[in-house]
Amino acid sequence: METLKLNAPWEEVKERMKENDSTLSDDDLCYEQGKEEELLARLEKKMNKTRHQVIAYIESISFNNDLAG
Repeated sequence: METLKLNAPWEEVKERMKENDSTLSDDDLCYEQGKEEELLARLEKKMNKTRHQVIAYIESISFNNDLAG
């Protein structure tokens, strides 16, 4: 099972994600420790991407690489 590897605090990553994709809401990006699976499942559906693509996108934002699309 792939897990997120963040290089920045989630709140910062979340704000950057909302800047890059205006369709994402606070509810979509709600993350509680230990509930990573729920976050990833929500984002897979909302962003119409695979789990691997969602993780790569989040990590790129976290490491300030901002993968578009």
